[in-house]
Amino acid sequence: MTPWEVFAVKYADRNARTRKDSFLFDDNHDQPHDMDYFMWVLRRGSDILLVDTGYDSEEGDRRGRPIRLNPVEALAPLGLQPEDIGTIIVTHLHYDHAGGLKHFPNATIHLQAAEMAFATGPCMCHGTLNAPFTADHVCEAVQRLYSGRVVFHDGDGEVREGVTVHRTGGHSKGLQVVRVLTEAGWMCLASDASHYYENFLKGKPFPIVVDLDDMFSGFSIIQSLASSKDLVIPGHDPLVRELFPSHGPDHIVRLDRGPLKGIGS
Repeated sequence: MTPWEVFAVKYADRNARTRKDSFLFDDNHDQPHDMDYFMWVLRRGSDILLVDTGYDSEEGDRRGRPIRLNPVEALAPLGLQPEDIGTIIVTHLHYDHAGGLKHFPNATIHLQAAEMAFATGPCMCHGTLNAPFTADHVCEAVQRLYSGRVVFHDGDGEVREGVTVHRTGGHSKGLQVVRVLTEAGWMCLASDASHYYENFLKGKPFPIVVDLDDMFSGFSIIQSLASSKDLVIPGHDPLVRELFPSHGPDHIVRLDRGPLKGIGS
């Protein structure tokens, strides 16, 4: 089986955060704790898969969370144009993971059925639960559905040879992670099943959670999907850019050859 190249593409960050924003029950709750925002690109020959889309400056302005690069601009150094993207794996429909869907009009999206049901169901009557979603992004996913460009998964599913998705839930009802075969071994793009290495390595849940039991189970699932803990890639940890080599501009790192050093080094 031919391995995939994998790139993490940073498009935004939030550095006015503290540890209470990242961990429940943390003793050092007032210490600063930065967050990076990523998309991921999987490439094997001419086949390109995009995992999540980020959000754009319009959404950033609306939420008071400015970005450094719009999704299309962030992907350009990899030689990618919006029309090149035919498949997007959407890990979940929160604004920072599905907020750029409209910029990739040719793409079919892969999504857990549970996530679509959650984002369009009665739970969205509660402000706390709907806060990470933006209605326009969810409507974009629904429009893809009605144009025949949504592939639903119910738990585990295959997107390509060497690329599978797996539902964990926890942070969002239909959150899914991506397992991909790389030169370094099986890698798990954990997305928000673990925002930081510390979440899954120390069993510390992230505060935005729909089902705490599922979140804890997800910490085990993502480790079981990867060949080693070093190949579990959290969704928002700035450490990713320290552990893995840069690829061209400093907002892109290459993941598939493995880290320059282990998590505990």
